[in-house]
Amino acid sequence: MTSTVTTGAPASTPSFLSKERIIARPGFNRWLVPPAALAIHLCIGMAYGFSVFWLPLSQALGITAPVACAADMGFVARLFSAECDWPISMLSWIYTLFFVFLGCSAAVLGGWLEHAGPRKAGLVSALCWCGGMLISAIGVKTHQLWLMWLGSGVIGGIGLGLGYISPVSTLIKWFPDKRGMATGMAIMGFGGGAMVGAPLATALMGHFGNAQEVGVWQSFVAMAAIYFVFMTAGALAYRVPPTGWKPEGWTAPLKKAGNTMVTDRHVHVSVAWKTPQFALIWLVLCLNVSAGIGIIGMASPLLQEVFAGKLLGNELTFSELNAAQLAQIAAIAAGFTGLLSLFNIGGRFFWASFSDYIGRKNTYFAFFALGVGLYSLVPNMGHLGNVALFVAAFCIILSMYGGGFATVPAYLADLFGTQMVGAIHGRLLTAWAAAGVLGPVLITYLRESQLAAGVERAAAYDMTLYILAGLLVLGFICNMLVRPVADKHFMSDAELAAERALSHDKGADGARSLEWKAAPGSLPLVLLAWAVVVVPLAWGVWITLQKTAVLFH
Repeated sequence: MTSTVTTGAPASTPSFLSKERIIARPGFNRWLVPPAALAIHLCIGMAYGFSVFWLPLSQALGITAPVACAADMGFVARLFSAECDWPISMLSWIYTLFFVFLGCSAAVLGGWLEHAGPRKAGLVSALCWCGGMLISAIGVKTHQLWLMWLGSGVIGGIGLGLGYISPVSTLIKWFPDKRGMATGMAIMGFGGGAMVGAPLATALMGHFGNAQEVGVWQSFVAMAAIYFVFMTAGALAYRVPPTGWKPEGWTAPLKKAGNTMVTDRHVHVSVAWKTPQFALIWLVLCLNVSAGIGIIGMASPLLQEVFAGKLLGNELTFSELNAAQLAQIAAIAAGFTGLLSLFNIGGRFFWASFSDYIGRKNTYFAFFALGVGLYSLVPNMGHLGNVALFVAAFCIILSMYGGGFATVPAYLADLFGTQMVGAIHGRLLTAWAAAGVLGPVLITYLRESQLAAGVERAAAYDMTLYILAGLLVLGFICNMLVRPVADKHFMSDAELAAERALSHDKGADGARSLEWKAAPGSLPLVLLAWAVVVVPLAWGVWITLQKTAVLFH
């Protein structure tokens, strides 16, 4: 069945970047949209892999060893000094800036994105992310750290935020029958960006580096060019469905199942963020991410300090290991970190897709219930010396960390409708920014306090893990309190029509739906589009699997 809607001829041709220009025509294959989103997310996901640059940059002047700054040189002076190398502690501020500006830009620009459309937002994201890398390249070349903070941290962070949320609303509208799976596919790309970008950066630095250069600024330029091509292609490939479109023969869950947690109405972003549902989901995301993000940052030392010699088949403690043994367990811990990243990515797709069957609220119940149990049991696994169970527990935990990111856009769409879900999701990402501070600070501070109190290294994480379990208990309660949004918060028909006009949504009059099947001849193009994004992702996964192999030897 194909129904069509006749609209009046436009007064003028829409501009190339306008939302009206990318409204799909009957026969368009919706499976062309996820690879467009993946093309952008795989590029901006390199934010997770920027630590690959820290060591080379910390000896950019000395090449083989850092050039130390004067003992009396202050923090601000080092930002502008070209006479000494930067400590890793100052370089890692770029990572913090990434996620602070990701959350802030997504919150501030989410409403603009809904009106401007994903093509324009994707191109602005490409300009900011890749332009930021070029500014960082200048910063490395001139040895000015403040330029790196400004380029990659601030401007790149804005590109991160826009790129991250650019496909959310579009994918949810294209896949009303598979909301979780659709957003999971895109957000999986963000988790996998470092798998592709980090080995690429390492290879580029190896190519450009020599006795006089560490090769970082040239790598930034090369990666900016590569990413700009991919991100631009992704942005130009975006299409939005006409208002009222749905897959042929699909019936909305609310109508066929009476599910009150899924609405077919819409809440404006200016109202949504003031509702108790938004506050509760903000806490749900913040608490889930806080627990996971702290572990990501400490995964390597955690495994080494808890098991130490047991990783090599002996009973030596961490402080009793010699240099060669420390190097061996460091390699094993690197494999552990790689394995966690695989589960982080896989969890984004698995849990988000699974939520299409059991519901978003039940999915988060699973996250918190399983998480509390695993965080509570992990210390005992460590004391028993059971490496396999310990690793398996953290793999499941990290899968739920990734799954939390991928499931939340569909959760928001279920509660607040799809009209402004991208803007609402943007504001919710401030929870990520908060968790990015809370999680790492909490786990680092608690570890240091335990060591200062004389607790053995192998037991220094026990209290931290119990507290993280407590955070998940709070998350469980918050999720339990989520109820359907009250009728008073939804837009009236007149308000919805006005918002759709402002957002340049066209194609239906609100009373009828458009349905179509994909044109049969679109399959080769779909396969090509998927190959373009799957091949580099598969390469990154293969590289990571090679690193994790040491865990099983």
